[in-house]
Amino acid sequence: MRALLCRSLEEGIDGLRVEDVPPPGLSPDGVRIEVHAAAMNFADTLLVRGRYQEKPALPFAPGLEVAGFVLEVAPGVQHVLPGERVVALLDHGGFAEEAVARASEVVRIPEEIDDATAAAIPIAYLTSYLALVERARLQPREVLVVFGASGGVGLSAVEVGHGLGARVIAVASSHDKLATALDRGADDAVSYTEEDVAARIEELAGGADVIYDPVGGELFEAGLHAINPGGRILLVGFASGTVPQIPANHLLVKDAAALGFSIGQFRRHQPDRVRAALAELLRMTVEGRLRPLVSQVLPLDRAVEGLRELQVGRTVGKLVVRPR
Repeated sequence: MRALLCRSLEEGIDGLRVEDVPPPGLSPDGVRIEVHAAAMNFADTLLVRGRYQEKPALPFAPGLEVAGFVLEVAPGVQHVLPGERVVALLDHGGFAEEAVARASEVVRIPEEIDDATAAAIPIAYLTSYLALVERARLQPREVLVVFGASGGVGLSAVEVGHGLGARVIAVASSHDKLATALDRGADDAVSYTEEDVAARIEELAGGADVIYDPVGGELFEAGLHAINPGGRILLVGFASGTVPQIPANHLLVKDAAALGFSIGQFRRHQPDRVRAALAELLRMTVEGRLRPLVSQVLPLDRAVEGLRELQVGRTVGKLVVRPR
């Protein structure tokens, strides 16, 4: 099969090459999938540089979420069958013509959803849904501020927050990106390149009850000033490249909380909850309550181009690779 391989963490994205390799072996609890769509995530850019929480043995293919057809299942796997269309979470290996997923992280795709859209749901939407519902306990009519609101993860938080009945304030770098967030359910928009973020949030809503932060850096600092008493700052990533140092005294004075959320920990310790949440997100998509934005679909030979764009923050919505 063809796969986009990482053979050196020193070269990162620039060292990725499409190669012919043997298909992965079927694990005892595995489902082999003929990959028709694999979505890109910022985590992929970290994975190939050795900066992600997980460090696969070299060589490996990046790619954390895929959609396609089941080719075979391990003995005892019953909830999906060969020939069915499925979406799956992976530790890595999605940018290839075949991938093997744990059966506990594979869900059938409703016929109303195409492969590219399905592949765009697991990482971003699961992160936003579980973080906002399970960790932050977001309530209707609370003020939710989403940093990086035009990227795959941020845009999913806008949609999920809107669906949960919150007032959503989108924060992004450009008017085009903010227009996308407004189209996806944001009530207000703030440009962090042109406005004082904390002051503008205070002006619009009197402060934030929940801040969803996949960016870190200076935006996190702004969030500390904008958070309301009793508010929660959700840390879900550091796309800026700067991991903020949290002043505990500020949280105390504000009576606020900084909460970390790792989809990896949820997958490891609560797989049944993850699979149920993924099925719920697919239902919400069929009902039109979620509208995942796939901004570009690339062949495997051009996947490196997409990863470069993703790494520097020039993408809107999700980029998807078609290995076949």
